[in-house]
Amino acid sequence: MKLSEIARLLNGEIVGNGDVEIERVEKIEDAGPGDITFLSNQKYRKHLKTTAASAVLISNDTLLEDLKELPSPLHFVKVSDPYLSFQQLLDHFHPQVMPLEKGIHPTAVIAKTAVLGEGVAIGAHVVICEHCQIGAHVSIYPATVIADGVEIGEGSILYSNITVREQCKIGKRAIIHAGTVIGSDGFGFAPKDDGTYQKIPQRGNVIIEGDVEIGANCTIDRATIGSTIIRKGVKLDNLIHVAHNVIIGENTVIAAQTGISGSTKIGKNCVIAGQVGFVGHIEIADRSTFGAQSGISKSFTEPGKTYFGYPAKEHHQALRIEGALRQLPELLVEIRSMKKRLEEVEQLLKLQTSDMK
Repeated sequence: MKLSEIARLLNGEIVGNGDVEIERVEKIEDAGPGDITFLSNQKYRKHLKTTAASAVLISNDTLLEDLKELPSPLHFVKVSDPYLSFQQLLDHFHPQVMPLEKGIHPTAVIAKTAVLGEGVAIGAHVVICEHCQIGAHVSIYPATVIADGVEIGEGSILYSNITVREQCKIGKRAIIHAGTVIGSDGFGFAPKDDGTYQKIPQRGNVIIEGDVEIGANCTIDRATIGSTIIRKGVKLDNLIHVAHNVIIGENTVIAAQTGISGSTKIGKNCVIAGQVGFVGHIEIADRSTFGAQSGISKSFTEPGKTYFGYPAKEHHQALRIEGALRQLPELLVEIRSMKKRLEEVEQLLKLQTSDMK
């Protein structure tokens, strides 16, 4: 495929030779002749001097003067968003494998009271229980279990070995990856006088709104009463736990191994990195950002702030504390040296005082 064709596909502008042949897409560090790559994050800019790629996607605001400094000639396509354009090229050069075939596999078990929309694809050994409502063009891959009274919106995709417990609701165009459990019991136990625990009934459900994507092996607990809610456009990575009665606001993204304790409310458009832990019954403002492995022990109610650390603090304060901690070994050596010198001075003063007497 010629670079000029790629430029037309992406509505981009060529800087260089449009006749260059492009055969593959590749990361900028690994690209070779015949590859096209992209530069979105400026920390990878250094690779422009060493990449063997034939062409690079760059943003419209990249200064052409900077490109003249490169030791070897490169060809460029200027686009509004190099990262999104690269994703488009991925789909072109590596089309998605054939989706699940439409229709119902003969080994699927579907209750007579279940209602299935047109164009559904139901894989092998899927179980759909009583009074479920499955929207049009939903795909449910093999060995997934849909319990009583579940609703799944049109165009959603549920991959293999998923369990959706009773009365849970999934919106339109949701994507749920393999091994995830939706609607397991919330973690609720009341201590008794004899030291044992009484299980608290979990009678609520989970509501997942439209355009949500949930990674593999996530667990989203049903509410004790009411609903655990994942709002429209939320994206969850693999291995995330969402406890009972949690609410996650629209378009929030959460990376792997994050855990959110019960009844916590997270705002819209938040960014949560990996292995972040939230205590229960707190509120997080819209557009909050949390660095990896942060521990969130209280509510943060001011929108648009960035936090990091354990317990989490505002980003700049956390960095100052981290910087001070790194100096502690040298400071301890210095303090011990000062202490020794002080003891020597005190001893000398005692000797002088004794001589004066």
